[in-house]
Amino acid sequence: MSVPFYVSPEQLMKDKADYARKGIARGRAVVVVAFADGIVFASENASRALHKISEIYDRVAFAAVGKYNEFENLRVAGVRYADVRGYSYDRSDVTARGLANAYAQTLGAIFTTESKPYEVEIVVAEVGRTPETDQIYRLTYDGSVADEHGFVAMGGSAEQIGARLAERWRAGLSLGEALTLAVEALGSDAAAEAAGSGPRPIAADHLEVAVLDRTRDRRTFRRLTAPTLSALLGGPVPAGE
Repeated sequence: MSVPFYVSPEQLMKDKADYARKGIARGRAVVVVAFADGIVFASENASRALHKISEIYDRVAFAAVGKYNEFENLRVAGVRYADVRGYSYDRSDVTARGLANAYAQTLGAIFTTESKPYEVEIVVAEVGRTPETDQIYRLTYDGSVADEHGFVAMGGSAEQIGARLAERWRAGLSLGEALTLAVEALGSDAAAEAAGSGPRPIAADHLEVAVLDRTRDRRTFRRLTAPTLSALLGGPVPAGE
């Protein structure tokens, strides 16, 4: 008679966590940086269709790294949550904090009960009326929530990128300064560190960038196109744009 195979709960949770972290580390990083007029999201992503950064509601946005199909399911669920809550109560009742709590419950339940955890890490951000009221929440694969201030780096080489942001971020940055810092941080990944040649350049058409702009009425989310990025980063504007 075969003996049932036993794995302690501690070992099972550790194995799940290691599995999820390895999957997340394989993805390109995403950085989120607060600036004077809002919050900017940036990632190295050449795809025009498979977005890592998306709008959730009027003043709330979502960014993710990891497995696309998994974080896309979370994005869609977040949009549905926001629509139902905004319709049932009031548009102002849709907040990043409420959405982060809902995501935390979902991710925590999946991590605990399912055999395979979600290989995702996400940020939910809300732009306030003033910089002091901005909210940025980072959620990991097991449902843990962190209230971040100023900037966030997640995904592959997050430690190196986060260190770059910590060195140079300050309150009151302009959009151009925040975007320049975000792109330099993305270029300061493990590959650049190993080469020892400073941040590697990233072309504007290989960037996915969006902004929550507090100066806009109602819907604050907007994507920045390659010509706009080139202008903000001080590079040449592509011909014909």
